[in-house]
Amino acid sequence: MRIISGNKKSIVINAPKNLPVRPTTDKVKESLFNIIQNKFELNDCRVLDVFSGTGNISYEFASRGCNDILSVDNNFNCIRFINKTAKELGFKVRTKKIDYLSFLKNNNEKFNIIFADPPYRFLLKDYLEIIDIVRKNEILKEGGELIIEHRSNISFIDSVKEVDERNYGSSSLSFLKKASL
Repeated sequence: MRIISGNKKSIVINAPKNLPVRPTTDKVKESLFNIIQNKFELNDCRVLDVFSGTGNISYEFASRGCNDILSVDNNFNCIRFINKTAKELGFKVRTKKIDYLSFLKNNNEKFNIIFADPPYRFLLKDYLEIIDIVRKNEILKEGGELIIEHRSNISFIDSVKEVDERNYGSSSLSFLKKASL
């Protein structure tokens, strides 16, 4: 995996093989950040990366100027790898080793961007639970967005007021504005 843009552009990050992850592909990541950078001034954003895995998305935010990133994962080895890599790259990335439901239900911070990349085994009801908790707990700031990476055979179009879904082969990104939750 590599950092696509920003002050650490082209740096390759080699994650240990034993991490239980499926990193976001470069194609999807590049599209994601093209969309995000047209909507947000990243150096002013507070970002939550849920199911952060290798930290791939967190590093991309940091490389592009975001200084307030929280990476959440329930795997100790993932969190340890993120901490080590962020330190080596000079990135300001906070981490929490905690289950996503516990974090979302008990969190008292608000974010401009929440990026969630749950395991692809998740069902529609699991994704909708994340959306519901983010809405009920008011985790997004005004003008904020929840972005979910998921399998392309999952769609939120019939489940939420307004969603912008983008398909990239077997992966999709769904952008949900705070107002539409």
